[in-house]
Amino acid sequence: MSMIRDLRAVVRPSRVPLRKDTGTSSYDTTRDPATPSAVVDCAVYRDGARVASAKPLSPHEAMRLVRRDGGFVWIGLHEPTEAEFAGIAGEFGLHPLAVEDAVQAHQRPKLERYDDSLFTVFKTIHYVEHDRLTANSEVVETGEVMCFTGRDFFITVRHGGQGSLRALRHHLQDDPELLAKGPSAVLHAIADHVVDGYIAVADAVQDDIDEVETEVFSPGRGGVSRGVDSARIYQLKREVMEFKRAVAPLLRPMQLLSERPMRLIDPDIQKYFRDVADHLARVQEQVLGFDELLNSILQANLAQASVAQNEDMRKITAWAAIIAVPTMVCGVYGMNFKYMPELHWKFGYPVIMGITVVICLGIHRTLKRNGWL
Repeated sequence: MSMIRDLRAVVRPSRVPLRKDTGTSSYDTTRDPATPSAVVDCAVYRDGARVASAKPLSPHEAMRLVRRDGGFVWIGLHEPTEAEFAGIAGEFGLHPLAVEDAVQAHQRPKLERYDDSLFTVFKTIHYVEHDRLTANSEVVETGEVMCFTGRDFFITVRHGGQGSLRALRHHLQDDPELLAKGPSAVLHAIADHVVDGYIAVADAVQDDIDEVETEVFSPGRGGVSRGVDSARIYQLKREVMEFKRAVAPLLRPMQLLSERPMRLIDPDIQKYFRDVADHLARVQEQVLGFDELLNSILQANLAQASVAQNEDMRKITAWAAIIAVPTMVCGVYGMNFKYMPELHWKFGYPVIMGITVVICLGIHRTLKRNGWL
């Protein structure tokens, strides 16, 4: 791994790793030192079936079986450190830059070709259930799956709490005919699994957007919608942006896998990547539509709030006009002149009050008829 550290300073800026290396050995002294603790599963597959083993295989033992009897090895890791991944990287001759990306994570979805392997990065998306969307709601949670595809090996490196591949592995083991196609069949299965997750999340996000849209355009008190909290819409827009960052960059790699011949991809499997690329293109269009729709909803919400404020100002102005009449009358008769009309008249007070009420009612009726009240 010293080569990786030397290359990092030249090729890429330094980044903070997801986990710190404690400086102690990551290997258990009670087992094979070539078996890193980050390995979730390690198995050899031959003719579409998992080769039985009396004890868990280390990557070194699994590769030795493959070189002797054929087949391929599938190794799954979860958030390995540099020390944990060093042995595997050396055993399978993985490129240092790809190894660095797999350890550091936080990568953009991509496909990179090296001499004897393909390095693919997928971002997994998980929908976070919530009773009601708030300004702080987390809608989507992301993770990463990095895949090394070789002639006789397949290595997955997973980051994040979601996106377990255990069920997918069992599903593939139930389909020996497909698994017999080798590592490219596993790569397709993972790509299809990730994109199917995108479709499910897109449907759930659509429900959240529909809910917000209904609230924005629902008539409020007096038939005037006062909109919703703009922070909720903005939070949903941020989550959709996170979703888009996972989907959009992956489209080109899927197109390459489906269109360009590659010696590590079985021709029969390559046809299936077209279906994955089509599904991904549909999800991308859907996510782009979400972004545009949320922009429109946010603008409409601000317009609704502005209309509601104008409506309030009109009502305040209308009532101020009505109150101005008795204020004026009271102001006139509040002057301290000795000689004023009606001051000593027996019916002066009720007449003035009656005239004031009639004028106020007339103004109220006129304003109400014109929609100001």
